[in-house]
Amino acid sequence: MITLIKPSVQLEVEYLDFLTEWQQSGEAIVPSVVSKTFLPLADFLEAQQQEEQVAPKNWVTHSTYWLYDGQRIVGAVNFRHDLNDQLQQIGGHIGYGIRPSARQNGYATEGLRQALAVARERGLASVLITCSADNIASGRVILANGGQEIASYVTEDGGRVRRFIIPLGE
Repeated sequence: MITLIKPSVQLEVEYLDFLTEWQQSGEAIVPSVVSKTFLPLADFLEAQQQEEQVAPKNWVTHSTYWLYDGQRIVGAVNFRHDLNDQLQQIGGHIGYGIRPSARQNGYATEGLRQALAVARERGLASVLITCSADNIASGRVILANGGQEIASYVTEDGGRVRRFIIPLGE
């Protein structure tokens, strides 16, 4: 069973394994807040707690979660409490990533489903989620969670970002 949990030092070994796999893959770590990790892990966790209350410059307040299967961290989710101009176009309320060896198992779909419950608990009526146009898997995850595609955004370098609204309803 996959559970969305707050990061903790008790899972430091599992977290370092998660990070190492991402780094060895050569891919950018998603969500990007996870790549801000610094050691000792307790310092990173303290910074994350502070950023839930006070946004760093050019950021918004946010909460980071791990997707945990009871043995290892299979992914991470970042929930942004508000949106700034940049997040309105690229990023949205929720960013998520699944470690390379755990993909194609439904973890992203379940992780996003649980993240939507967090957004609902915070009183949001809907969330904005984005993905690169070439990220077919992420588009499917968003659609599977009720995403309704809205106008795309074109980046300065010509890349297209798909944008979705997910109504949260009751």
